[in-house]
Amino acid sequence: MVALTFDAGANAAGLPKILSTLSAKGVTGTFFLTGNWVEANPGGVGQIVSAGHRVANHSMTHPGFTGLDGTQIAQQVRGAEQTILAAGGDPRPLFRFPFGERDARTIAEVNSLGYVAVRWTVDTLGWKGTSGGATAQTVADRTLAALQPGKIVLMHIGSNPDDGSTLDADALPNIIDRISAAGYGFATLDALLAP
Repeated sequence: MVALTFDAGANAAGLPKILSTLSAKGVTGTFFLTGNWVEANPGGVGQIVSAGHRVANHSMTHPGFTGLDGTQIAQQVRGAEQTILAAGGDPRPLFRFPFGERDARTIAEVNSLGYVAVRWTVDTLGWKGTSGGATAQTVADRTLAALQPGKIVLMHIGSNPDDGSTLDADALPNIIDRISAAGYGFATLDALLAP
């Protein structure tokens, strides 16, 4: 099994295409949302949840966590949680650190708030965009090169701020087809991480 995860902090440019592809392929994903993203895209949580996907917590404003104190961490995590709950989704207990930036202290703080921190095993680098030298093909190839059971794939919903590309959304049909052809199935993180 493989888990497809999508981080949302910038904009929702790739969301329609991602949801359409997942629906057409019968695949469920896990969406890590920032509170700011939820506020800027009020219908986004409902679209994700009603399509059968899992929402998770990605902080309120996407700061680096190692520079925050315990009170600030709680504000970031609880702020996003309340915003996502108010929009119709429940992110608990899954959390992803912005930028993947964490240490033993910040992990303990997040755990004390009732969350388990989930990283990724491969970053597609689709967020780099065409201006950063990426293409939908390089995104798919990078994902498949790292394929193994339990793989957690990191993709992004938003477009690249410089070129407007949504390479993860563009590459998703190819990624799903190639992973399926290799004999893998797909699961949300809850199912993948279940004992």
